Amino acid sequence: MARLVIVVEKASDWGVYYPSADVVTAADYLRETVGVDDERTHVINLCRSYKYLGTGYYVSLLAEARGHKVMPSVRTVNDLRRRSLYGLEIEDLNTKLTRFLPAGGRDTTDFGILVYFGQTSQPALQDLARQVFEMFPCPLLRIEFERDRVWQTSAIKPVGLHTLDDAQEDAFAEELDRFSKKLWRKPKARKQFRYDIAMLVDPHEAMPPSNKRAQKAFIAAGKELGIEVDPIGKNDYQRLAEYDGLFIRETTASDNHTYRFAHRAEKEGMVVIDDPTSILRCTNKIFLNDLMVSRKLAVPRTEILYRDDARGLRDVAGKLGYPLVLKIPDGSFSRGVVKVEDETALARATTELFQHSALLLAQEFVYTEFDWRIGVLNGEPLYACKYFMSRGHWQIYNHGAKGASRTGESETLPIGNAPSDVVKLALKATQAVGNGFYGVDIKRVGDKPVVIEVNDNPSIDAGVEDECLGDELYLSVMREFLRRMERKRQGVGA
Repeated sequence: MARLVIVVEKASDWGVYYPSADVVTAADYLRETVGVDDERTHVINLCRSYKYLGTGYYVSLLAEARGHKVMPSVRTVNDLRRRSLYGLEIEDLNTKLTRFLPAGGRDTTDFGILVYFGQTSQPALQDLARQVFEMFPCPLLRIEFERDRVWQTSAIKPVGLHTLDDAQEDAFAEELDRFSKKLWRKPKARKQFRYDIAMLVDPHEAMPPSNKRAQKAFIAAGKELGIEVDPIGKNDYQRLAEYDGLFIRETTASDNHTYRFAHRAEKEGMVVIDDPTSILRCTNKIFLNDLMVSRKLAVPRTEILYRDDARGLRDVAGKLGYPLVLKIPDGSFSRGVVKVEDETALARATTELFQHSALLLAQEFVYTEFDWRIGVLNGEPLYACKYFMSRGHWQIYNHGAKGASRTGESETLPIGNAPSDVVKLALKATQAVGNGFYGVDIKRVGDKPVVIEVNDNPSIDAGVEDECLGDELYLSVMREFLRRMERKRQGVGA
């Protein structure tokens, strides 16, 4: 069970609330004797100011030195102090303000809201308040807005507990209670684990990266190594500070909560697989294609199509021939991938796909009976699979099948039985991306293997990818987490 410590600058700042053994003054916390303590400690720093080298700053600084999870972190404090930094972070959020006007009407040119642990009393701005809190986790924030022609976020400032009025004190107390109940769990009648990993999953996802049996196998593998693997969902963002690592077992995208979870975990110094850089690189096929070409790795013949380039659309068939394959850059599980047979189908497909992206990939059509998938973890090959095309279809996943999407058969081989040129190409492809956990899709064109995709967050399903390695597959992943977490604890890079 984690220990909760609420730090206030002066005892009087907590005077309106019920006394609590969890509340200490900054002076007492800073003077606290630091010894060997296996108990995880979480600190909420409610000092009046976090200015550089001030009392509040030192509370966060020494909390991190002691291995305590603290809010706000020193990084958050520094980011909030530097307007040029957070201005870049919130630029895209300003678009959410364009349809919102406060009660003052069109003559109002500025206003602000208080945010308590990501919550605000302004329903229209709740989503923005939550996202600002995710970017800058701080117990009390004031977001200020101003309008010239359109609304803009003008400032994000930490707020001292001592400045709140009666209504605001009530709102803060309510959100602190709700937040702490989410963050700190009740003790369980089980042994203490050396490390805790949050496994991000969506129980309602139709095609998750790991089925339920595989998720249970990861939990069992972690337990064997002294790691608690705790499934969490997208509503558990505020609990991330509780863990030592984050394992994403939900389909990733750079524009949804999976990327925000990975980004926050990395900022918190956690071990995260897969990291936000891998997500950005792997979820965009245009980036991946250029990356592979720049490393002189074999890929299918590819052209980039631009929404307003009519000439490029006319010329693409002459360069690639029919049939050809169109792809939106961020599709997954074969979604957003269309095979076109002629000029009419090309016009129809590009009109539809350009509604989702300003750029498309056009690739030569290469039919193979199956695709190779080589699983790579930290630069080492882990497993090899043949993914066969869905029956009567040219892709592994047939989303047009009646009823649920249909998937082709698979065959898993010991990594030593996979063609050596396929494995070598997979390793070269992942070296260009990072040192995370990847699934490299490769086709053999004649006698030459070519890279189709490098996937972050690769599929690990019980009964498929684990067919040869069994439990050892799940243990291999958990051992890599353990290795990285121990290096973090020792102050050594992962």
